[in-house]
Formats: sequence, structure tokens, C-alpha cells
Amino acid sequence: MKSESKMAEQRIDNKNTLSASGNGYVVAVDIGGTNLRLALADMTGAIVARWSSSTAGSRGADAIIDLICNGVTDLLEKSSVPRSALAAIAAGAPGITDVDAGIVIATSYLLGWRDVPLRDMLETALGIPAAVDNDVNLAAIGESRAGAAIGVNDFVFLAIGTGIGAGIVLNGRPFRGMGWSAGEIGYMLVPGVSELPTDHGKPGALEGLMGGEGIKAEWQRRWSRERTTLEKHVTATEIFDGALKGDLLAQIVLEQSARILAYAIYNMSLMLNCPLFVLGGGVGMHLALEDATRHILEQWNRHEHMELVRSLLGPDAQLVGAIHLALATANSHHEKRNCPPRLLRLPHQQ
Repeated sequence: MKSESKMAEQRIDNKNTLSASGNGYVVAVDIGGTNLRLALADMTGAIVARWSSSTAGSRGADAIIDLICNGVTDLLEKSSVPRSALAAIAAGAPGITDVDAGIVIATSYLLGWRDVPLRDMLETALGIPAAVDNDVNLAAIGESRAGAAIGVNDFVFLAIGTGIGAGIVLNGRPFRGMGWSAGEIGYMLVPGVSELPTDHGKPGALEGLMGGEGIKAEWQRRWSRERTTLEKHVTATEIFDGALKGDLLAQIVLEQSARILAYAIYNMSLMLNCPLFVLGGGVGMHLALEDATRHILEQWNRHEHMELVRSLLGPDAQLVGAIHLALATANSHHEKRNCPPRLLRLPHQQ
């Protein structure tokens, strides 16, 4: 039988993770800084229902658990699924997560969690087995199971939305690091970013320029009515849209963003020797950023093959990864319930 830690570190493959426990359902949860998303899936991993809610004013752990419980109830009711059919739940949190202990050590500044026993809270509230992981790690698992990284043993998933983070898969397994913080690339130092120390849980140097909020701040710093036809208060994706339409200031911000992202990707490729980088998140999946970053990387990386692609799952990457984690969790607990006790063999007595 697998322990929880070994189950969480199991090799990513494309086999059905749950076949022995019969009919049932699992719940996947994506806890975002501003939104909460749930999906109900059957034992083949197929999504049968979805639910979402804003987390505005409900960012404490207890409030999020209440929202999740409400979401689970709604999913079951509209799918006509009895609560007894739930086999497991898995949740992704936007921060450093101890998978073995089921504790969210620290989230981004949007939630501000510290040492939250999320797995125990879910199991207590719902009465079913639970598992937790970092949301970007789950997105990487999702891409490896059903997206752009199927069949790839070594790759990096880059989530660029409000902030930036990486899910690293090496030898077919998620790599989380000794302190569970592998992939926290928002704190990476590259040319052009601030070198001032930053505490975990607050925007890091790279995130300060490359995350969606950082790109907006850079735009506002450079903005003047004489330099652009765009408004001062626009989103990162709107800036990139403007760049595609020929706005010169937007093109400058796009080029800076792409160069900073290229620095990060190039340095990671040298350290990890990964052949594939997958761009995800609302900002990361913008075509202008992908093309501009690839163009820079092609100038630097002329000897090693490295592919840069956009996510095939889009915003569903985290949910798909959480579904497969929930299936693995349900399977592990099913095996434990059905594993006969082992007999202790005593030495032969004379």
C-alpha cells in the first residue's frame, strides 16, 4: 500500500488511476486569489458539472472551506449524485504547500494564508479523503495527463496570471523541492528586476515585472497621453492586444515582458535541461507574448532543442490536475480498505 507521500509523488502516466473502486465521483478544487472553481468528475476523470464563486471578502481559510462545502452541495444537487458517491477531493492552493502533511505553508499576498492544515479541514468538513498541492503543480500534472505535455517526462509549466509560478516535472514526477518551494520563480533575479530581498508571500522581483499586476504597474509608470492611444488603466492582456495593433508603447512593454520571461526560461532550461516549456495563465497564453518570447529564445538558444508552447487545457489545467490527484487519493484509500491484514511470521520454534 502507498503512503500519502508516495502517492503524491507517483509517476505521472496516462493510465486510469481508479478502476477497482467501482462507480463514484471526485471533486477538484482550484483556489484562486480572486475566484474559487470546483469540478465534479466521474471515475474516468470526465467532468460532469462545474461550480465557481468569487472569493472577494471570503479569503480566510474557514470562509474558503464554507464556500467549497456550498459548491460541493450545489454540484451534487444539479448532477443528482448522492453524497455517499463521493470518493475523494483534491484542492490546489496558490502557494507553497506541504503535500505530505497537507498543509498550505504560505500563499500569495492575495490570500495571505500561513500554515493552514487544508487537507484536515477538507476531510473534517466533507468526511471524505482529501489531498492538496500547489495549484501550478496541479496544472503541470493536468498538462501531462491531457494537455500539451502528454508523453513528455521532463518539462516546465509556467503559469502567468496575476503573478507567475512554475510547475516542474522531472523524470515523469512533479518536483517540489526539499522545502516544497520549487518553482517559486516569482523570486528569481534576472537582469532588469529589483535586487531588494522579498519575503515569501509577497510579490518577488520577477513577479514584480512579469506578473499581470507587474506588467500593469510598468505600463502605468511609462504611460502618457502623447505616447499611446490606450488608456492608463488597462490589463496586461489589453496591453498585448494593443501591441498587436501597432501601439508603440504597448510594443515596448511587450518586448520588455518577453525579454524578462525569456531570461527566466533560458536559465531554467540550462539548469533542468527540459525540452518543453508550457505557457499557461491568462497572461501567459497571450499569442503576442508567446511569439515575442520565442523569437528572443531562438536568438539565444541555437544549439539545444527547446520547445515553447501554449497550454492546451487553458484555465482547466489546474482542475484536470486536481481531478487526477483526487482519483489517485481515492484509489489509495480504496486499496487500504480492501488490503487484508498481513500475518506476522514468527520464527519456527523448536
